[in-house]
Amino acid sequence: MSVTRLTRLIRQSGRIAEAAPPAPDLFRGAEVFGGSVQVRFVNAGGCNDCAQEVASAFGPVYDVERYGIRLVASPRHADVLLITGAVTRNMIEPLRRTVDATPTPRFVIAVGDCALTGGVFAAGYGIAGVVSDFVHVDLSVPGNPPAPALIVEALRRMTGR
Repeated sequence: MSVTRLTRLIRQSGRIAEAAPPAPDLFRGAEVFGGSVQVRFVNAGGCNDCAQEVASAFGPVYDVERYGIRLVASPRHADVLLITGAVTRNMIEPLRRTVDATPTPRFVIAVGDCALTGGVFAAGYGIAGVVSDFVHVDLSVPGNPPAPALIVEALRRMTGR
């Protein structure tokens, strides 16, 4: 395929990304992040199914980076904390420290049934509770594990794209 033909096809097809979902009540009336979000991923304790779905959301198929959403290595650079898994006893303090290290305004997204209800691990001896027992949760993504498309939709609500 020649470059001119490729250019013509790109011009004809236009923008192919779907429209952003409606913003939740949390963000109406104010532009919080200006179209770009830095995300810190935290696995508070779980089976890693939700972690794999988050990795898929940031992978080449779903590619949330095209919406201005990027993973960062430090909570000091993050706007949003994406937390999966039920909180284990050993993760209580590290989770609180991670939230405290994140600058304000910060938002917390709980991903998966384990983070929301404890899931199959709720009665486990090492489980201290769900994410909302220890930090304020702004947005939740239910599912066991949730589809990457649902994770992408939740993150797109943060950017407005």
